[in-house]
Amino acid sequence: MMVILGLLTSFLSFLYAIAPSIRKFFAGGVCKTNVQLPGKVVVITGANTGIGKETARELSRRGARVYIACRDVLKGESAASEIRAETKNSQVLVRKLDLSDTKSIRAFVEGFLAEEKQLHILINNAGVMMCPYSKTADGFETHLGVNHLGHFLLTHLLLERLKESAPARVVNLSSVVHIAGKIRFHDLQGEKRYNRVFAYCHSKLANVLFTRELAKRLQGTGVTTYSVHPGVVHSELVRHSFLLCLLWRLFSPFLKSAREGAQTSLHCALAEGLEPLSGKYFSDCKRSWVSPRARNNKTAERLWNVSCELLGIQWK
Repeated sequence: MMVILGLLTSFLSFLYAIAPSIRKFFAGGVCKTNVQLPGKVVVITGANTGIGKETARELSRRGARVYIACRDVLKGESAASEIRAETKNSQVLVRKLDLSDTKSIRAFVEGFLAEEKQLHILINNAGVMMCPYSKTADGFETHLGVNHLGHFLLTHLLLERLKESAPARVVNLSSVVHIAGKIRFHDLQGEKRYNRVFAYCHSKLANVLFTRELAKRLQGTGVTTYSVHPGVVHSELVRHSFLLCLLWRLFSPFLKSAREGAQTSLHCALAEGLEPLSGKYFSDCKRSWVSPRARNNKTAERLWNVSCELLGIQWK
């Protein structure tokens, strides 16, 4: 037993010693464009922390007027203050947005449209992961309601402004775990059977399908859209799972930083010549493979129609 423990200790010590090299290998792609954004307006959901915050930091550095749309306004103001001080860009603003409440989404959009005449980049970054079963203010299962329906409604309400500001882009954060997802139309709210892991996977598949169908409907408008896998990132997203929190802490030397995780979002928001790839899925700053379910046009269209029905909206 002592020999086994000794070997295990030696192996872990070696692993941690070479961690910087491993992290460099898995860090993934880097957004290489030098595009600057003076006069451009950006909305990023959940940008008070993690990947969203790093995305906001970089876009602010490039001169954009950045709206941090988040539920925790105090945390948002703290992030905005930090970004303003670092980038010397005073145009980093915080607005209240709770994606689990359609009233909050509509209130945010009403205020934004009154404030801004243009919107060039919308990054649907916020999300929840592995929550115990619960429902949003509107009665939607939380993963479906926040990760998919909340951003679906937000995009719908901001779309005319995006079209008026074209060329414009919509970036939807998904995940490689969409591969394990399935759109269970007979039990979208998880009332018959619920598993917090698969609920997250289902919502990430919905993000990819939404992007696919949105791109089809936006052809010829000058607005393009992309779904993104940021990588395995050290962030607060795993806060609802004790096991993942433990694993994230243990393997943190090998995970992407939030800044590294933001690179593909930035690539899809900024890279020149990406328009022909509207609707596609990206990982490590390049187009990537998606599961067969994520390529099913009939499922994408049906999910679109069901989403409209659940939200009580008609998409023109």
